Amino acid sequence: MEPLLYIIARTILGLIQALPLKMVARLGRAGGALAYMIDGRHRRVALRNLEMCFGQEMSPGEIKRIARENFRRIGENFACAAKTAGMEFSELSKHVEFVAPPEIRSPQDGTAPQSIIAAIGHFGNFELYARFGQFAPAFKCATTYRGLRQPSLNRLLQSLRERSGCLFFERRFDAPALRIFMNQQAVMLGLLSDQHAGTNGLRLPFMGHECSTSAAPAVFALRYQCALYTGVCYRIGLAHWRIEAGERIPTHENGRGRTAEAMMRDVNRSFEAAVRRDPANWFWVHNRWKTYKPKNPQLRRGQAENVAV
Repeated sequence: MEPLLYIIARTILGLIQALPLKMVARLGRAGGALAYMIDGRHRRVALRNLEMCFGQEMSPGEIKRIARENFRRIGENFACAAKTAGMEFSELSKHVEFVAPPEIRSPQDGTAPQSIIAAIGHFGNFELYARFGQFAPAFKCATTYRGLRQPSLNRLLQSLRERSGCLFFERRFDAPALRIFMNQQAVMLGLLSDQHAGTNGLRLPFMGHECSTSAAPAVFALRYQCALYTGVCYRIGLAHWRIEAGERIPTHENGRGRTAEAMMRDVNRSFEAAVRRDPANWFWVHNRWKTYKPKNPQLRRGQAENVAV
């Protein structure tokens, strides 16, 4: 079965990369609209999440409209991610804007900039985060991922992603290599931080409801003395995106490191603002608010020293 899936994936990828980007975006939106009609399970998850977060502010009709558009956006983003991964930066930059403070875009010459942890989320075409380093060339960029179960499909996906120049570390197996990377100067590590973090997560509010939140961005920022920012990819038109760095999140207060809980509360607030700015732009089909009980009672108080690496 895996060889057949690989052949199908390679064929679809080749077709997508042969088409103009805007055509790929339109096809992706059509596929997303079809998925909304036939994928009842994820449609129900999206509608339930939207009702929970916006039910007091929006009518049922508005919520359904956002859910439909969300499916179209997801289709557009996945299709476009397959196309943009193979595009040269000179061509891609016509479709992507990058908004960040001067210390990220153009740090002072002659000195290595402080390394950065970027807490990123599933907003817009989130595969574009791997292009951070091309917009901010003073930094060596990396992120983490969890490999697919099918080795050939995983190799195909990673071959696409690695064209960006971003380094990818497998969360389960590459901890030693990631430690070596993080001990270099002027690195930027992007960590996806907006999904359910399981029983090891911090119990923190997001969109008015408690959920399991990864402490990793805060722990990494303190451990490796990095600045902490959030990054969000907004869709601003058909096949056109803007990646924005949020305001710097303080990692110290009165000369002491802040708790992981305090820092991740700030991250969640930044993501909330991004969701409210464009509700259809986030990944509503994920069950962010699963019921769970933290394994370690300390995690409720934000004392998350046991995060790997």
